[in-house]
Amino acid sequence: MATRVSGKWLLALGVASALAAGSAWAAKDVVVAVGSNFTTLDPYDANDTLSQAVAKSFYQGLFGLDKDMKVTNVLAQSYEVSKDGLVYTLKLRDGVKFQDGTPFNAEAVKINLDRASNPDNHLKRYNLYSDIASTEAVDPLTVKITLREPFSAFINILAHPATAMISPAALKKYGKDIGFHPVGTGPYQLETWNQTDFVKVKKFDGYWHQGLPKLDTITWRPVVDNNTRAAMLQTGEAQFAFPIPYEQAPLLAKNDKLELVASPSIMQRYISMNVTQKPFDNPKVREAINYAINRQALVKVAFAGYATPATGVLPPSIAYSQQFQPWPYDPAKARALLKEAGFPNGFTTTLWSSHNHSTAQKVLQFTQQQLAQMGIKAQVTAMDAGQRASEVEAKGQKESGVRMFYTGWSASTGEANWALTPLFATKSWPPAQFNTAFYSNPQVDKDLDGALKTSDPAEKTRLYKDAQQTIWKESPWVPLVVEKLVSAHSKNLTGFYIMPDTGFSFDEADLK
Repeated sequence: MATRVSGKWLLALGVASALAAGSAWAAKDVVVAVGSNFTTLDPYDANDTLSQAVAKSFYQGLFGLDKDMKVTNVLAQSYEVSKDGLVYTLKLRDGVKFQDGTPFNAEAVKINLDRASNPDNHLKRYNLYSDIASTEAVDPLTVKITLREPFSAFINILAHPATAMISPAALKKYGKDIGFHPVGTGPYQLETWNQTDFVKVKKFDGYWHQGLPKLDTITWRPVVDNNTRAAMLQTGEAQFAFPIPYEQAPLLAKNDKLELVASPSIMQRYISMNVTQKPFDNPKVREAINYAINRQALVKVAFAGYATPATGVLPPSIAYSQQFQPWPYDPAKARALLKEAGFPNGFTTTLWSSHNHSTAQKVLQFTQQQLAQMGIKAQVTAMDAGQRASEVEAKGQKESGVRMFYTGWSASTGEANWALTPLFATKSWPPAQFNTAFYSNPQVDKDLDGALKTSDPAEKTRLYKDAQQTIWKESPWVPLVVEKLVSAHSKNLTGFYIMPDTGFSFDEADLK
């Protein structure tokens, strides 16, 4: 977007001044069209990847993940772990300041982790930090974190997008309203948040990484309708869009001003079934529904080929994942199982979706039609972020209205624990975490706990394999597909891409 400058202003300044100000004439303003709205700008209190991805504009963590989901140093420069696996000692980057001028140091880390690990704060991401017993500022650049018990994935927790370092001064000033007033160490700072329309961030001139950021502003604009998102790219109203409607991908690929990118994903799409409620407490009903869904057809109908049928409860790229023979499409088998379960004519239920964008609605419609062929009448509801938070995430087992729930999960730590424990452990029933199947198996709980306590890779592999085999057999889910992530951007925009967990990386983003 060019900044307009009047002739009188140019004459007053003179040619030299005009040349010096030349960069202001071509401000590097980028608009990013995204698929749903943001719930909060406090990463510790956000359940959705998108809110955390946007928060990366102004926040950074001690560690991060690269595009291959490998841990990298960010505000921490190194760490050591005690032999008993309980104490993590971190050395911090020197000379970093928050956007309000507050120095980043060990005390700031302590304040953030004390807040995150205190259950009285009722933060949605509390369970990531519940194993922290204490955090100590040894000296300004040294932090000692002591855990309650060994937790072999702890550095991956510190690399999770939720683990942001927030200005202690801002936390003190804004308290519970910090989600509306983000102050971090990141490359951009908040300019405007219109809660129904957009979040706009501007370059932070005091950013510690010299030469960055290269953009002047980023405007994150929620656009629920897939076709509108694609149109914004075509007209130049947006420079980056995700997700791209699969059916429009070929059209965008032909546009010589745009680049279409299909990238690897750890996003698994599935339908959970509430196993504490009839008829889903019957394993034969759950098996029948798995046989009733034609996943190959779903890939074509809803994802235009940009997905693969699920072969496990974890995507193949997650460490320690186990792969199985995918559920075959077998309507006759499904009908026979329903008859054995006492539902020869099917039953009536509800099917909710965690999102309301066009692709989610296609999945709902396809699944509804497939179930109808079995006599199962499913009333479908595609939820927005507010509905999801109040109707699904906030309600425990007794008051929950969840029966069948279509959603997705990407393990943003890049580690098997975060791909399994929040979704299948008994302790992870809502509102604690995201086990919307209300699944509970003591052996699975034992396997998941044991895998975190051992430092033996072979034993860890055995325990995760055992847990996944049990879950696959008991079928609290209908595992559907692993998505490919389709984004598109202006060829003038470089260094801006989608992470495998559906977050964004834009540290080196530039507009030519």
